[in-house]
Amino acid sequence: MRLTKIVTVFALILFSTQNLFAQTPTPAPSKPDSVQPASDPFAFADFGWLNGNSRQTDFPLDSKMFTGEFTYDGNYVYDFAHPQDHTLVGSTNSGRTSEMQVEQLGIGGDFHYQNVRGRLMTQFGMYSTMTPRNDASPSRGQWKTDDAYRYLSEAYGGYHWDTWHGINLDVGIFMSYVGLCSYYNYENWVYQMSYVSANTPWFFNGIRVQTFPSDKLKIEYWFVNGFQTYNMYNSSPGGGFELLWRPTGDWSFVSNNYYGLDAAGLSARTRLHTDNSVQYKYYDNPNRKISKAAFSITLDAGGENGDGVTSGSTDSTKHSQFFTGVMVYNRFWFDHDKFALTMGGGGINNPGRYLVLLPPINGATAATGTPYFTENPGDKFRAWDCSFNFDYMPSQFITYRIEFIHREANVPYFAGSGGITPPGGNNGSPGATIPGWSPDLSKHENRINAALMVRL
Repeated sequence: MRLTKIVTVFALILFSTQNLFAQTPTPAPSKPDSVQPASDPFAFADFGWLNGNSRQTDFPLDSKMFTGEFTYDGNYVYDFAHPQDHTLVGSTNSGRTSEMQVEQLGIGGDFHYQNVRGRLMTQFGMYSTMTPRNDASPSRGQWKTDDAYRYLSEAYGGYHWDTWHGINLDVGIFMSYVGLCSYYNYENWVYQMSYVSANTPWFFNGIRVQTFPSDKLKIEYWFVNGFQTYNMYNSSPGGGFELLWRPTGDWSFVSNNYYGLDAAGLSARTRLHTDNSVQYKYYDNPNRKISKAAFSITLDAGGENGDGVTSGSTDSTKHSQFFTGVMVYNRFWFDHDKFALTMGGGGINNPGRYLVLLPPINGATAATGTPYFTENPGDKFRAWDCSFNFDYMPSQFITYRIEFIHREANVPYFAGSGGITPPGGNNGSPGATIPGWSPDLSKHENRINAALMVRL
């Protein structure tokens, strides 16, 4: 009910203030009584500088009914701990070390004909395994949706109305963008995003409604199965909304908010999450050696209530179950945006580990869990990280990146030299204990990521 009231209030505000946000129509010189069509949203400036946004301006695979897309992300990770099983812990965009890996390869694009729209993006490579294993919902009920969807990152159909500056209704799997960074590393300033992004959802499965009351404002509503879930954990869907405002070509403000009942087997436990970011391009002079400079700040907070936990601290009989985090980055572009340097990092405080990525110890998944790294209320997790990278971008279609990352946690979490795989490989039930063996976990991690990313 609370979420419904919030959405209703925003809708009333939007309706009553549409003249404030809307662009004033301009009469065409040849037809004084006619009105020009509304401009496309956010088309008044180039937002390719944004963290989490594509810098692509040309689309070589475009046609009247279909705009094709090809994405490739390959990497090599050098871990200073040299884990013997080459396994990386706590990342959604890198999984193995000391090896060349195809992290993500996608083929698809956008269909568009007479206001009917659709998008299909496949995902092959490491993403097709790493993303489904972080969703526990397929363990409930029949049919293996983690297998059915593992090769799809986006798949939806919908309709576009020429109202305001556009209204879209889409049904299927779509990106969430909670946590600012994009699912596709080509669009990000960093390769290893901080915990605020790595521990929040990449996709939603359900319905979304995008409304653009002006070319500077988007209000988007979600009615979905859950918080990065293919299925519903319990018997109630989740919901939320996004507010995105770009008043000028130098500023971007976004707020994403979610409410649902997502805890597996705990039908009375609710989750509320808010994600908020601001980005500012404070320098832009293409004729100087430093051609651009910008920063981004992201603040996240959330919590769970019910079934023995509380997001507050007033009830001493219940464990605190909340999430707070921050992520800050600054980026400089050089030589007509062919080179870039980015530095930054962030941290989280999570006294219940309810959003912490589970280490894949002995093949553990989000559904199986593991006694080697429990995620019970009262199990505290605090961590911070920093990174520094250099990009070479000879074309709008390709990025070469090398990045140094340092991460620390208050508990052993990252893979040490002994790795997290039992001798002889994973055996027994996924995540189960092995007599006489324990994983080698460390409180800190240092590594270098080298990546090549292509977008056509």
